[in-house]
Amino acid sequence: MSPQKSLLATLMTAAILTGCGSDDNNKSATQHFVEDFPAEGVFLPYSVLSNDLIDHNTGSTFEVRNGGYGSAMFRDPKNPNRFYAITDRGPNAVFSGDYGSGKKFPVPDYTPRLGLFEISSAGAITLVSETLMKRPDGTAITGLPNSSDLGGTGETPYHADGSPILEDDSLPYDADTNPLKLDDYGLDPEGLVVLSDGSFWVSDEYGPHMVHFNSEGVEIGRINPFANDDRNSYTLPAEFAYRRANRGMEGLAITPDEKTLFGIMQSTMDLPTKAVRSLDITRIVSVNLETGAVSQYLYQQEKNANSNSELMALSAHEFILIERDGSFLYGGPNGTEGATPDAMKHVYRIDISAATDLEAIDTSDAALTQDADLGLLINGNTLEQQVLADGDWSTLTGYGIVPVTKSLVVDMVAEVNYPHDKMEGLWVIDENTLGVLNDDDFATWSTDGELEQKMLDSNTIDGDRLYVVPADLSVTE
Repeated sequence: MSPQKSLLATLMTAAILTGCGSDDNNKSATQHFVEDFPAEGVFLPYSVLSNDLIDHNTGSTFEVRNGGYGSAMFRDPKNPNRFYAITDRGPNAVFSGDYGSGKKFPVPDYTPRLGLFEISSAGAITLVSETLMKRPDGTAITGLPNSSDLGGTGETPYHADGSPILEDDSLPYDADTNPLKLDDYGLDPEGLVVLSDGSFWVSDEYGPHMVHFNSEGVEIGRINPFANDDRNSYTLPAEFAYRRANRGMEGLAITPDEKTLFGIMQSTMDLPTKAVRSLDITRIVSVNLETGAVSQYLYQQEKNANSNSELMALSAHEFILIERDGSFLYGGPNGTEGATPDAMKHVYRIDISAATDLEAIDTSDAALTQDADLGLLINGNTLEQQVLADGDWSTLTGYGIVPVTKSLVVDMVAEVNYPHDKMEGLWVIDENTLGVLNDDDFATWSTDGELEQKMLDSNTIDGDRLYVVPADLSVTE
């Protein structure tokens, strides 16, 4: 019997994770797409945002695609054949111009959004609906950066031609009367949970912010590290404001009782400066949505400066997460000479049960202190500074500070020859079946600030692609 066919035997008993209920038609369709889903995955549908930009590699026009539905995903609580996925802030590319370093935004008015997708019994994927993310007043947000006091990354927003994006593009730049256009409600979404009432939470790479939207996409709550932000329902520990730009709160999970959010930072935070950023120490934070109580844990990466790109709860204490590097198995936009046979795209199971809660640690030892701005310190050093100074976690271990436990669930390169750089979405289909989704960056790439089509190889444009793979996602209590 094939590994995929063996998954069918467990599907009928996976109601808790799949939300199958008693709908026989839905069960049958789910079984069918799991059994027959192509090993090479299935691309999600897309529309074209623009097709008039010039690819600096080919000299021809290329497509900016929407697409972009790969930053995170979550099962539809009401239908086992459907899943949600979100975009990030929109197509963008690193660029440094006359107004400082920042990003090109070829579609500057793009609104981050939630998509609902359905898989037919034959494995075809369709977009059922889109929900735009909106401010509390109902107007659409953008993906442009926040101001500095509310999570701004210091990135200057530019148009595709390198001119700055201004409050009024018809007038010259003026710091007072016509400044750079920023958006304090702007998000770069990277994490997603969808609740049983249809509302949803996202986490992002700016603040980091954790934002609650109703089923229509209107903001109804917010959590971030900025104590002076009057939009906040609760406030994260202040040290999370030291997130590294573009490597913020990349994963978001919620416990099965929908009472506690968990967010994971993509990489080592700049705590307190970027001198520590190339380490393997990353942080997980939880917020009780009824009380605001916060806990904080450490996650140790396999390689320094890796990316944690998704978090999904299996129970109140067990989770799965993506840890990956940024390489392409077959070279991607760098061509065959950039091929990386040892590309790392892993899914791990973690357990917080025996991990140290940094918020509750005993500080009776004079070496341990809690700083209002920097969090837990050892002899005046942040935990990141201590790991940098030691070259390992020995001092942390000596003070009883231990990370979450972890074990490998799936190596996607070994499983399916995973060709994409950004593995970012997880969908728990049932206790033996996992959906994995990549972020295609709207099929847009850049080299030295010049825009181009994002390619997986010389013939294949990158796209959001769903893979369905066997995985042990059973829960132990």
